[in-house]
Amino acid sequence: MRVTVQSRAGAYFVDIAPGLLASLAEDPAGTGISGRVAVVTDANVRPLWGDRVRAMLAGAGLDPVLLEVPAGEGSKTLAQADALWTGLIQAGLGRGDTVLALGGGVVGDLAGFVAATYHRGLRLVHAPTTLLAQVDSSIGGKVAIDHRLGKNLIGAFHPPVRVVADVSTLRTLPVRERWNGLAEVVKTALVLDGELFGELEAALPALGGGRADDEGWAGVVGRTAALKARLVSEDELERGPRMLLNLGHTVGHALEAATGHGPLTHGEAVVVGMRAAVAVSERLGRLGPEEARRIEAVLSRFPRPLPVPRPSWDEVRAALGRDKKASAGKIRYVILEGIGRGAIEPSLPEELLAFAIDRALESL
Repeated sequence: MRVTVQSRAGAYFVDIAPGLLASLAEDPAGTGISGRVAVVTDANVRPLWGDRVRAMLAGAGLDPVLLEVPAGEGSKTLAQADALWTGLIQAGLGRGDTVLALGGGVVGDLAGFVAATYHRGLRLVHAPTTLLAQVDSSIGGKVAIDHRLGKNLIGAFHPPVRVVADVSTLRTLPVRERWNGLAEVVKTALVLDGELFGELEAALPALGGGRADDEGWAGVVGRTAALKARLVSEDELERGPRMLLNLGHTVGHALEAATGHGPLTHGEAVVVGMRAAVAVSERLGRLGPEEARRIEAVLSRFPRPLPVPRPSWDEVRAALGRDKKASAGKIRYVILEGIGRGAIEPSLPEELLAFAIDRALESL
């Protein structure tokens, strides 16, 4: 399956199918690679896919350099970006070369940030190996590192030239990572596609349990990616409808920051944030009780997060105020007006923000 995304830098393709990693070496130019290529990956992905991709690229005469970072959200730092810049400089890569981000969302965000800033911008190809990265973070051009006071606060818009989503890589995902990505699938369905949500009501246990085959995963990834691509093409810089994709993220990002960027996966934090958003939507009278019950029945199938240091109410509220979606002291918040219909509240009242935080903390 191929999805097209429009951006200021031109259209790019998101290709979704099993076995696509081989195409990086079989047709480098066709997958967006130009010049030499720096493969950025992490310690988990390197033994599974990184060494294989480097060998394939070397066999195609591309003289690749492999740069590895530690796995986990803790690698989205200025220190790790500096280590990658140093690796690119030492390898002699220049403006005509390519960064290949091979891994999950952390690798994509970090490698993309490095590509955006090195020599004022290198070509970026995403080869996402996790469900979350294939359906969400590799699409749309957002690249970033974290700051100790907030998630993704230092970043840029740097669209890739191609996204190569090989669903075969999903076979190697740990259970927690499958559910991590499924949180973004459910989120996208809730704000944009009620029919997809209905299908997920039945299919979620099999997907989370790892019982889907390559064809099934290609269908899930393709439908979700197409929905995100549509919004990104309409609103690349997130000044309008693309904000709908932040359902669950306002409180979710605050929880990630308040717990120290690591104990909660992004998907776990978003599930907690979606529970809060459903409660707020119902309190506002925008979401009916029957639809709220259907949504909660799906969210309750997600495994509970592992025990984490419980942040204080004040820590979560302070993190909310530092979020990118805050403006002039006002917090934009995504709610639901029905299953498949998201809406943006430009300024959620303080009373409802407090209610959302309370509901989120209850879920930890």
